[in-house]
Amino acid sequence: MTIRETKQNTCLALIYNMFKSLTKSELKLAEYIISNPSEVIHMTITELAEITGTAEATISRFCKNKLGFPGFQSLKIALASDLYEPFESIYNEVNSYDPIDIIANKVFQNINEALQDTLKIVNAESLDRAITAILAARRIEVYGTGGSAPIAADVEHRFSRFGIPVRAYADQDMQAISASLLYPGDVVIAISHTGSNQSVMESVKIAKENGATIIAITSYIRSPLSQLSDIILNGMAKEINYRSEAMSSRLIHLAFVDVLYVGAMVRQPERITNNMQKIRNAIAKRRF
Repeated sequence: MTIRETKQNTCLALIYNMFKSLTKSELKLAEYIISNPSEVIHMTITELAEITGTAEATISRFCKNKLGFPGFQSLKIALASDLYEPFESIYNEVNSYDPIDIIANKVFQNINEALQDTLKIVNAESLDRAITAILAARRIEVYGTGGSAPIAADVEHRFSRFGIPVRAYADQDMQAISASLLYPGDVVIAISHTGSNQSVMESVKIAKENGATIIAITSYIRSPLSQLSDIILNGMAKEINYRSEAMSSRLIHLAFVDVLYVGAMVRQPERITNNMQKIRNAIAKRRF
């Protein structure tokens, strides 16, 4: 890892220059960030709050009001830009001179390790509870933005075979509308790598207030989303360096979707088999 010169660390310099205007709790937070930037970029807001003895609200205000960032995630991206060269921020273990077969090997190895690491910490009880909730649901709403949106769409595509109304939402306004119309017996599957996505969090809060069961698929078990959820499916994705786009974590989250799908099929084989046959017959009519 190549660290840039201090004079180029614009984010760290900004924090340092703010020292005289910070409150006692903000100063404690700022000192920790400056001393441990490479650790902070891998933390959730909850973890940083715990280790610094500050409140999550204090961190949010510090990022927005003092530093001018939209939120904590933006601060982490800025810190990563300070610490790593552009190429490193994409893939630290991949070298610019690596042939494509070596690059493929490194990418696949990273994904494999992440899947194996997750398998070691998979909570069977949580999976069982999630499958039970899904099969008993009156309706299923799936929330995911950015890189999590395609995963949410995959849930809608697959789980529609259960014969339960299911809909995926990537738009934050539509997520909020969906959440406001939920009732006890409904299920929300919220997908977020960091577990700190503001729009998803706001919709999950609304859904929970309305009595819906919340299933979280995330990479951080101590994230704000995890704290709000009834059932947590935690993926341990070891990303190569820090990136705003999670890569191996995306495949881990898809693996959780597959487990839920297969688990539901095994629970109610006759129901699912009948639905699948109806779907095949309907699709067959549209093909040559």
